Amino acid sequence: MLNGQYEKSTTERISLLFIGDIMGHDEQLWSAQDLKTNTWNFDSVFRFIKPLIEDSDITIGNLEVTLGGSPYKGYPRFSSPAAFAQACSNAGIDVLMTANNHSADLGKAGISGTIKRLDSLNIKHTGSFLNQASRDSLSPLILKKGNISLALLNYTFSTNGIKVPPPLIVNPIDKTQITSDIEKAKKLLPDKIIVFIHWGNEYDTIPSKEQTELSEFLFSQGADIVIGSHPHVIQKVIMFNKEDGKSKIIAYSLGNFVSNQSKPLTEGGLMVKVELTLENNSVDISDAGYYLTWVYKPIIHYKKKFYILPCSEYEYAPDFFLNQTYYSKMKKFLNISREFLRRQNTDIHEITFAKSASILNN
Repeated sequence: MLNGQYEKSTTERISLLFIGDIMGHDEQLWSAQDLKTNTWNFDSVFRFIKPLIEDSDITIGNLEVTLGGSPYKGYPRFSSPAAFAQACSNAGIDVLMTANNHSADLGKAGISGTIKRLDSLNIKHTGSFLNQASRDSLSPLILKKGNISLALLNYTFSTNGIKVPPPLIVNPIDKTQITSDIEKAKKLLPDKIIVFIHWGNEYDTIPSKEQTELSEFLFSQGADIVIGSHPHVIQKVIMFNKEDGKSKIIAYSLGNFVSNQSKPLTEGGLMVKVELTLENNSVDISDAGYYLTWVYKPIIHYKKKFYILPCSEYEYAPDFFLNQTYYSKMKKFLNISREFLRRQNTDIHEITFAKSASILNN
């Protein structure tokens, strides 16, 4: 028996893909709207990134909008149609985090509407709950593939000053509660504990003191993988070994996965891929890397379109772009981000493309 369960004697692998902020600005909503039928379809947004998403066993992202019903709108209080979440699912995104600073944008309707609409679409989620009984039964979110199990927790530093009306819950960053949650997770005997956390300073590429101190606390309590969101720009990724010899990973900020932001370095982000291997009755991180992504926003038929691109797949394909301005913007983002991460990261490298196949640059 292992951890009070069955003995895990075979070799198994599971690949995880973590993606950043999924935002829904006004221009994104207009781009996806069919005015004749008053319906929305966001599937084309994920057209070029979908193969990478589907290549992983479990993909997890931060849903930084509410699904609170019409009228649909973007910043500063986001409300997207359920079709946006459906497109995420269609692209292969398996789990959406719902605790972030925009969770309470529409108050009760936004929090409960997001939960109920994700449930109706059969999309796994965590971070916000209809009531305490729901939180008690659904948190941590347990993910399984074969004999490998994961516990997933999600917290946010803020809801932008908007009070979460009881009995609804949006998980705040509270060390006492986090300690309790991780202890509860341990009792469920997962192979890894993942904390997806909304923190940091917007547009700052260097983790704050609060981020670094909180990350140390999370690992000290038993977290194995920590994934950050909120700054809307990329921050460093570190892989290291703890005292028990097990590898740990922290990505301080994955940046934007999709948005209409255009401030420096906000037009793209990271997808961090982690492979876990079960061998000799133990699960450890056997490989890890990251993709750089960029949001291509051409004007087609007088309408701005949104396409998430894996940068390295298109860095030598200028003819793909409608004009060289777009290509130059992507290359600038790629070059700046690549150099920054090469200097900042520890023991984790970019995954790039060669002849339509992904390779890991060691």
